[in-house]
Amino acid sequence: MPWEKSYNETDVLTRAMNAFWARGYEATSMSDLVEATGINRGSIYSAFTDKHTLFVRALKHYDTHHRSRFLHKIRQANPPKEAILSVFEAAIQARAGGKQPSGCLLVNTALELSDHDPEICEIIRESLIEVEQFFQTMIEEGQIDGSINNARDPHETAQALLGLFMGLRVLSRARPEKPLLTTISKQAAMLLE
Repeated sequence: MPWEKSYNETDVLTRAMNAFWARGYEATSMSDLVEATGINRGSIYSAFTDKHTLFVRALKHYDTHHRSRFLHKIRQANPPKEAILSVFEAAIQARAGGKQPSGCLLVNTALELSDHDPEICEIIRESLIEVEQFFQTMIEEGQIDGSINNARDPHETAQALLGLFMGLRVLSRARPEKPLLTTISKQAAMLLE
């Protein structure tokens, strides 16, 4: 009789993602993953092959369920300029409210693994390009509606915003002081004037 999984894969990926997010890749052991996911070691290996494969799947899950959906919701709920500023404000509020583990899983992973793991580096690269494209699209739309200065180059400004946002996400982990993080958000707003 063939082996049948007795768990919801999305739930397992969410739990694994949260374990990796809280501890990082290297510090998360298979025992941690067994405890976090609620499935045994053999089932983890049967379903995901190894820790690295599970991590890649959990990172992609994070990218889809956190980053992509988050930007889509922001875009749907706000005019262009406010959408950009809402991205910064949401990151500040998430850290201040303690709703999430420290920082952003993609940024944390970039700092931990991207130098020596080409597969992880490519996932992060693609995700950050999409964030940059979100900023650029919002800038272009804001220039059309008059809320963002037409003198700003959309591509260069989007890149600067991405740099500020990544800095905010790193600092939200190491120095989560709201005044410091708010200063970064104010700099982002100044780029749009």
